[in-house]
Amino acid sequence: MSTVRYLFDEDFNGRIVRGLRRRAPRLDAQTVQTAGLAQAPDTDVLQWAATKGRVLVSHDHRTMRAHAEERLRLELPMADLVLVPQEYPIGRAIDDLALIAEATTADEWDGKIVFLPL
Repeated sequence: MSTVRYLFDEDFNGRIVRGLRRRAPRLDAQTVQTAGLAQAPDTDVLQWAATKGRVLVSHDHRTMRAHAEERLRLELPMADLVLVPQEYPIGRAIDDLALIAEATTADEWDGKIVFLPL
């Protein structure tokens, strides 16, 4: 069983990412910037995350969700997607993302689109 590894979308709240890294320092959490995907189209980000087996975390409920649903419809490899509302409390987002990483395995994430709150 492999552990959940995150990829945070370009415009994702950095305070959540930093807080999650402090809370779970062993968690493998990467940003699109550190992955060399800054300003890449959503479709490229989804493809990269799928190839690397990462759960993509985004605030982009509209376009990222649409691209993810299209990948599922076409039966393409799909980066699992967690959508976090922009106005979601930072502490709750950190708690929920930590819980997902602690309570699930990467094997359980196969083409899922999940919305916070859980």
